[in-house]
Amino acid sequence: MNISQEFAPPYKLVIPYFIVGVVFYLVSIMYTFGFDVSQLHYQDPAVLAWVHLYLLGFVMMIIFGAMAQLLPVVLEVGHFGVEFFYVIWPLLAVGTFLMMGGFVFVPALLPYGGTVVLISMLIFIFDIFMTLRNVKEFNLSVTTVLLANISLLMGIIIGIVMALAYAGQIDVNISALLVAHIYLVVGGYIIISIMGLSMILLPMFGLSHGYVNNAVKIAVSLMSISVILVLFSVILSIELIAYIGYGLSVIAIIAYLMQIQTIYQKRARKIQDIYSYSMILSYTFLLLSVLFGLVFFFMDIQKFLYLSVWLLLIGFFSFMISGHLYKIVPFLVWFEKFADLVGKEKVPMLVDMVPDRATYMQLGFVLIGIIISSLGILFSNNELFKAGVSFLFMGAVFFMYAVIYILKFESK
Repeated sequence: MNISQEFAPPYKLVIPYFIVGVVFYLVSIMYTFGFDVSQLHYQDPAVLAWVHLYLLGFVMMIIFGAMAQLLPVVLEVGHFGVEFFYVIWPLLAVGTFLMMGGFVFVPALLPYGGTVVLISMLIFIFDIFMTLRNVKEFNLSVTTVLLANISLLMGIIIGIVMALAYAGQIDVNISALLVAHIYLVVGGYIIISIMGLSMILLPMFGLSHGYVNNAVKIAVSLMSISVILVLFSVILSIELIAYIGYGLSVIAIIAYLMQIQTIYQKRARKIQDIYSYSMILSYTFLLLSVLFGLVFFFMDIQKFLYLSVWLLLIGFFSFMISGHLYKIVPFLVWFEKFADLVGKEKVPMLVDMVPDRATYMQLGFVLIGIIISSLGILFSNNELFKAGVSFLFMGAVFFMYAVIYILKFESK
């Protein structure tokens, strides 16, 4: 893996994405205290508000920051317009809050919030596409970035149409469009982006060598086809096509997990740390999410669908992101503060910059919180669910503390 800092964007450009993302994570966990799990419904405005708060403010914010940093470093191509990233995160943050307000308080805010989010994402997509024009070799990483951003573009367009309908401006079938919107954004953008990024980060952090990546190629291909099929099922109103798409997405995730297992077995770095434990938990919850999704598919019991989504969002996404931030943020801080001091004075190792106690407290609280809150969803028990959210909240506090500690780290 060729890694070069020559094309890396400025430190002050990337770091706000991670800081704002962690803040949104804490806020989104606090918001779930208000959920009534005995009355959960995917079209409930409170649920829609939380999903957008979590996915846009936390997941997408972190992915945008990671893309801003990793793409030019790995591909050795500078951003077409690196200055764009100074405005993307404020627009995304403002748009997310406006959309949340639209869902919860004033529906008329939704088109405005959606438009601001649309602008931020269009700027991001434009920079990515223009940057990829200078790439000479279209390898797996480049292909996943291209496919993911095409899905994102289509997903946000459908999202704007839904926002206009929700605000009463136009009349469309929101339920049908919602399926396409979710699959394009979550499956087409987030999942495929994670597949591509993990093929860069997992081998790099685990020092994995001598493996083939055929399984992940199959996974990316099947996930892309599944997204297309679900989209066409909505356009043509043929439910059977959607079911084929759902099945292909399950096979895609299984193929991806097989690839991850291969990389894990081929790693040279055998030491288990907060990163490896986070990855293990992350992929465990992804597998559980798929299993509960299959239970819902065959039994048609709604709470299994909600449990599947909960494990995907709070289990898979949160551990995947937190684990990687414990690697990426120290790396960025080290290059900003200590790289020029090498050979002149003693500088810290990356591992010295991570507060072990706080990170393991975060992992423990979040793990316990996920288990208890999942039981609350499974048994439709509000007290159990909120007890789990209390643990999740403490985990979010430790997560924020750990990130701030790394950002403020000074050599002793």
